[in-house]
Amino acid sequence: MAQNKLLYTFGKTILFPAYKLLYRFKVKNKGAVPPEGGVILASNHMSFADPVLLGLSEKRRLYFMAKQELFRNKFAGAVIRALGAFPVERGAGDGRAIKNGEDILREGNVMTIFIEGTRTKTGELLRPRSGCALLAQQMQLPVVPCCITKKNFFHKFSKTIIHFGDVLTPEQLGLTPDGGRRELKNATGMIMGEIKKMREEDERELKNS
Repeated sequence: MAQNKLLYTFGKTILFPAYKLLYRFKVKNKGAVPPEGGVILASNHMSFADPVLLGLSEKRRLYFMAKQELFRNKFAGAVIRALGAFPVERGAGDGRAIKNGEDILREGNVMTIFIEGTRTKTGELLRPRSGCALLAQQMQLPVVPCCITKKNFFHKFSKTIIHFGDVLTPEQLGLTPDGGRRELKNATGMIMGEIKKMREEDERELKNS
C-alpha cells in the first residue's frame, strides 16, 4: 500500500510538539515493536486523536483502518491515504479490510488495529473483536498489544499514557494456520487481557500524578 514517507515524517515533526503540549503524553515500553518485519499493533480506542498519538509514539510507520466516511472529501481522503489509512465500509463485512491488512503485513509493515472495533464512549474497555487474532492466525505474525489511557476520559486534552506491551508470538497466542474459532476466541482474550493489565497499571499511575 502506498504511503507518502515524506508527508508522514513531516506530519510527525509538525504534530509532535503540539500533541506533547496538549496531551502531555508519556510512552511506556518504547521499542516493544520489532524493528522490522510484519507485525500487528493491537490497541484500545479512546478518541479521534489515537492514531496520531500512536504514530508519534512509535518510530516505525503505522498503517490504520479508517471508516469510509473520512474519505468522502477528496483532499482529506488523499492526505489520510498518504498517511497510511485505508477505508473500511461499515456493514459490508471485514473481508476487504482483512485483505488490505494482509497486503500491508506481507510487505513487512506495521498494521494497527483497534481491537474493540470502535471508540469507547464511556472510557471503559469494550468487548474485543476477533479481526486482530484472525490476521495473526492467517499470516502467522506477532501481535504487540498497546493500551491508551487518559487521566480524565471526559477531558479532551487529558494527560495520556501510551503503553506498549511485550510481543505475543502466534505460538504464545495458540494460533495455528488451520485453527478454528476457539483459537481465535482464546487469542483475542489473551491480547485483551494484556491491554487490561496495562490499563490497571496506568490508571494507578495517572491517579497519583
